[in-house]
Amino acid sequence: MSLELDHISIRLAGRELISLTASIGPGEVLTVMGPSGSGKSTLLAFVAGFLDPAFSASGTVRLDGQDISQLPANLRRTAMLFQDPMLFPHMSVGENLLFAVRAGKNQGTERRQLAEAALDEAGLTGFFGRDPATLSGGQKARAALMRVLLSQPKALLLDEPFSKLDTDRRSKIRDFVFEEAKQRRLPVLLVTHDAADADSAGGQVVTLG
Repeated sequence: MSLELDHISIRLAGRELISLTASIGPGEVLTVMGPSGSGKSTLLAFVAGFLDPAFSASGTVRLDGQDISQLPANLRRTAMLFQDPMLFPHMSVGENLLFAVRAGKNQGTERRQLAEAALDEAGLTGFFGRDPATLSGGQKARAALMRVLLSQPKALLLDEPFSKLDTDRRSKIRDFVFEEAKQRRLPVLLVTHDAADADSAGGQVVTLG
């Protein structure tokens, strides 16, 4: 799988914010850096299919060879991690993960086994029934990543998901996220203002502004 950004141009009120052509191979990371307001999150929104109508955009997004530029967001097979883990507070940790299992693929006991296995992989064995509010910041981040991966995406979009973690947790979660993406051969598009994120990711770096 690869993610190709072909002559992407995003504008606001006639001013061009983004002009980018890049290709991200399986398991590779493209890091887009820049200050607040430079258009980093706007680029992710365009790739994911929910760009605010206030912006105008052109160019082609290809995922696994398919042009997904005109597809609705729910059919693009991209998954995004945000600054906040955004676990549903009315669900247990395990129920949060079950929510991501694609409809019609697995039922009953098998779905539970998938969620349990994902928790085991994230070092969260026995956390299925836990209230998300009882988790540490790093545990929430790992649970959020496994929920995303259970949706079986073809590309991973990262919107500064490490920025609210303390220094020690940030390094560990970065390594965990990038290793999981590499093992699954997912192309990753990361936007950040932190040079340490780019160093940890390796690969190409594009600087806006």
